[in-house]
Amino acid sequence: MTQPAALHDQVLSIEIEAPIERVWNEITKTGSIQRALYNTILETDLKPGSRLRYYSPNKKRVFIVGEVVEVSPPTKFSHTYLFLQNMAEPTLVTWELQEIPAGCRVRLTHSGWTEADAKHHKDAKQGWTEILGMLKQQVETGDIPRKFKVMYALMGMFMVAMPKRTKVEEVDKAGW
Repeated sequence: MTQPAALHDQVLSIEIEAPIERVWNEITKTGSIQRALYNTILETDLKPGSRLRYYSPNKKRVFIVGEVVEVSPPTKFSHTYLFLQNMAEPTLVTWELQEIPAGCRVRLTHSGWTEADAKHHKDAKQGWTEILGMLKQQVETGDIPRKFKVMYALMGMFMVAMPKRTKVEEVDKAGW
C-alpha cells in the first residue's frame, strides 16, 4: 500500500516588539482565554506526551486535540494537531521563538500534511496568518482587532451548530 503524497509544510514568521518571555507566556497560557488563538482556552500540563486541548470559552466544545511533543521554554513548543471540525489527519505544529534586537521573532511551522488534508491545507495557512497577526497585536498592545471581537461574538451564538463530535462529552468518549 502506498502512502499519500505529502504537501509542503506551512512556515510563517512574524516579529513582535516584546520580550521573548511575554510572547512565550501568551502562546503557552493555559486555563484562560487566548484571544489571539481564536478565543480558545488551552489545557495541557506542557509536558511531552501529555494531552492537549483547545476549548471554547465556555469549555463546552473542543476544537483541537493533540499531544505535547516538545517544550523548551521560552524557545520551542511543539504538539500534534487534530482539528475536530474537519477530522483531517493529525499534523504537527511547532512554535519557535528567537530573541532579536527589536523583541522576538516567532516562527510557526505546521507540518505533516498529506494529500488527504489538501482541502484544509490552504484554510489552515490563512488561519495561522491571522493568529500570528493577532498574537503580535495582543502582545504589543493588549488588544486584538475589532473584527475578531465581532467574529468571536458571532461564533458564540452559533456554537450549537457545530458538529456533535466537538462536544466535550463526545471528545471524552472518543478518548481524545
